[in-house]
Amino acid sequence: MSRIRLDPEQLKLELQQFNQQLLESYRVLKQLSPVETGQTPAETLLQIDKVRLQYYAPEQVSPDIPPVLICYALVNRPYMIDLTPERSLVQKLRQQGIGVYLIDWGYPDASDRYLDLDDYINHYLDRCVDHACRHAGLERVSLMGICQGGTFSLCYTALHPEKIERLITLVTPVDFDTADFTLSKLARHIDADLAVATYGNIPGALLNDTYNALMPMRLGLQKNMDLPLTLSDEASARAFLSMEKWIYDSPDQAGTAFSEFIQKFFQQNQLVRDQLEIGGQAVRLDRITQPLLNIYASQDHLVPPSSSKALKGKTASCLYREKSIRAGHIGLFVSSRNGHQLSDAICNWLSFSPADNT
Repeated sequence: MSRIRLDPEQLKLELQQFNQQLLESYRVLKQLSPVETGQTPAETLLQIDKVRLQYYAPEQVSPDIPPVLICYALVNRPYMIDLTPERSLVQKLRQQGIGVYLIDWGYPDASDRYLDLDDYINHYLDRCVDHACRHAGLERVSLMGICQGGTFSLCYTALHPEKIERLITLVTPVDFDTADFTLSKLARHIDADLAVATYGNIPGALLNDTYNALMPMRLGLQKNMDLPLTLSDEASARAFLSMEKWIYDSPDQAGTAFSEFIQKFFQQNQLVRDQLEIGGQAVRLDRITQPLLNIYASQDHLVPPSSSKALKGKTASCLYREKSIRAGHIGLFVSSRNGHQLSDAICNWLSFSPADNT
């Protein structure tokens, strides 16, 4: 057995350096102004209960690029795509002449416990689609879904194909039974009905603990050990704190919708098995004929590429494309390295002519 050899002088030096970094980070935090997120100006076009439809007008209208309606997940706040001005997908799309409609699901409370997937997809999402179409003067709108919002968008397009022009899915779970889908393996052991009976709505903090448990060393110990270096200057401190603000700003989940999603998707994998019904209507992916761009992150630990790529061949899309971006689940949207790659892919997809691909 090999012995661990420690150099006392080296340890002393490292502790002194660490202590100095702590002092520097403390000074940075003392001088830091409050961290703001979601700063891009938006107009609220519609409010139904707690759900709002926001509109971000393009900087210069491009007649060749139609607007896009973004459907985000229920489990986090949608300002992740408008985190800071320099890390904002919304800003990059506006700069390319794209009008952005964004669904903000709000913060469910006890009165929302019995909202189900039918309410979210066939009522709230449907109303937002109709209103975006009227506002844009279009018969059909292009829909982009992110994570769980991508799953919702697939379901919606299968149920209401006449209302969607083209479709984009981003880091979207499709097959919930792939071998490397760790979150799905955990979800299979959840008694969703018991959880709802216990909590009513599912606390957002509880779900955050679950996500952190997927990578405990990296998201726990390593992140905390790196804090003095992360907070060593104002720019990196502001970037870190804006992300932490978003991570822990997690809405509770409406109990019935949470239970349905766990059981129908994670536990029974009904979407890819053509067994799913929402609001008494069958959800069949082969009803989707729209041009479809499926973007996934190659280093995604929450939604592995295998789950997203399972969409290929499941729809009847007239044009299906996949795009892999080297990033993690969140880094896809907030990394300065990936920002323009993602916005360019979205812009190109919205502006292309189907005739160019025949």
